[in-house]
Amino acid sequence: MAAPEEVQMTFWDHLEVLRWSLFRVAIALFVLIVACFIAMPHIFDSFILGPTTSDFFVYRWLASLGKGGGALVPDFSADFKVDIININVASQFLTHISTSFWLALVLVFPYLIYEIWSFLKPALYENEEKGVRRAFFMGTILFFTGCAVGYISVFPLTFRFLTGYVVGEHITNQISLNSYMNNFLGIVFVMGIVFEIPILAWILSKMGLINKTMLRNYRSYAVVVLLVLAALITPSGDPFTLSIVFLPLFLLYELSILVVRPEAKESDEEPEETSA
Repeated sequence: MAAPEEVQMTFWDHLEVLRWSLFRVAIALFVLIVACFIAMPHIFDSFILGPTTSDFFVYRWLASLGKGGGALVPDFSADFKVDIININVASQFLTHISTSFWLALVLVFPYLIYEIWSFLKPALYENEEKGVRRAFFMGTILFFTGCAVGYISVFPLTFRFLTGYVVGEHITNQISLNSYMNNFLGIVFVMGIVFEIPILAWILSKMGLINKTMLRNYRSYAVVVLLVLAALITPSGDPFTLSIVFLPLFLLYELSILVVRPEAKESDEEPEETSA
């Protein structure tokens, strides 16, 4: 098999290639930040603030399910509206800028992965290249899937429960803009990162730290841990809401089992004896 690189590059050559890759990513990020900043008023009203009213498409869908779901599906048909307030003079302007940045960062993620792949590709052998390319491709899909799950299910269900929860009847909830954005961005990005678990499992299996047999043996323990985690994310306590969060996490665990390496057989591990 041929060497990974036909032409040997010095450390400074590699550094120069990396510098231009980062420069292109920075330019793409800047362009997307400007585009998001211009479109932000529309994005904010229709997308980011969507979960604050009962017109949100997830609430409408759950309300339609609740009509025939009996006691299993909670009632989402009641009117729901949370007014987000601003208590700092510059908060709306700073939120406009910061949200444009974070949204642009999500949008530039596929291009960032492409640049990383282009930088690493010359150093890989052919068999390594195929595996890393699939990992980058699947990692990008899983990241966006995780962000979508965070936006569609985890954040709105958690937000609706917490804004309706009161510790005393004389306490009124008033949700500030900073509090809303911190929770919104935090949950969406965390779910995007959580969905990278299969890629992490694949890397750990390549390092020989985990294998299929190990993950299968610990499946029952993983179910308990994931149920506890889902209960913490969605503290409403009803089985339907709990299952909406638990099922994606469990599917991630099952996907991790599919992508990791099988356990090495003893015959493969032990060296063959040579006859004298």
